[in-house]
Amino acid sequence: MDPLSTLWETFFDWASMREALPEMVTVGLPNTLLLAVSAALLGSVLGMLLAVAGISRTRWLRWPARVYTDVFRGLPAAATILLIGVGLAPLGMRVWGPNPYPLGVLALSLIAAAYLGEIFRSGIQSVEAAQLEGARALGFSWGEAMRLVIIPQGVRRVLPAWVNQLIALIKDSSLVYFLGLVASQRELFRIGQDYAATTGNESALLLAGLFYLALTVPLTHAVNWIDRRLRQGRAVALPDPDLDVDPAPASTGKDPR
Repeated sequence: MDPLSTLWETFFDWASMREALPEMVTVGLPNTLLLAVSAALLGSVLGMLLAVAGISRTRWLRWPARVYTDVFRGLPAAATILLIGVGLAPLGMRVWGPNPYPLGVLALSLIAAAYLGEIFRSGIQSVEAAQLEGARALGFSWGEAMRLVIIPQGVRRVLPAWVNQLIALIKDSSLVYFLGLVASQRELFRIGQDYAATTGNESALLLAGLFYLALTVPLTHAVNWIDRRLRQGRAVALPDPDLDVDPAPASTGKDPR
């Protein structure tokens, strides 16, 4: 059989895509967004704590943050998800039952925190030292200066990198299927896998990939737009020099009467 024909019949069966589309929209898409957004928020909080610990002058804070970052950035995402999701499964069963999502969100958050901690740390350290010195001269304590002056500027500078990490989390959320999902818990990739196994056709997996593209491509362009705005600043409208504007008459101090 012609390779192009095989490729077309295997991945571009529109009937298989139409069959999988409703469940991907109503089940897979919300679950994927739930995993990614929840992990991004929790990972941002943990990442900020890691960033502050990483720049601390206390080595008992700095060293554990460094070790954590090295370990979770070095481990494959699938290994971390299995380590957390399977290793802590007995605890999860006692706390919230057979729902694997909390452990999946925790695993994704721990992965994201390792990367976001480095992103936030680089942003904080990019702020000029004079900013901290000026805040301290105004009477701020070190903690107040960091919280009110340095950290907001650092986060603003690395906002595009934060959005890039959200894109990575959207794609990594497909690995949560390792933990076992019931029908109502399946994310996009798992639904595509199930339809591919049922129909013997991979078109549903391609459809899942198109959903990931629909989520990540706009975010990628948003990153570029944010980065461009942060670099160039907001445009300010200047008066047109070609417009003839009569200057106001100078006051002579005389009574017009």
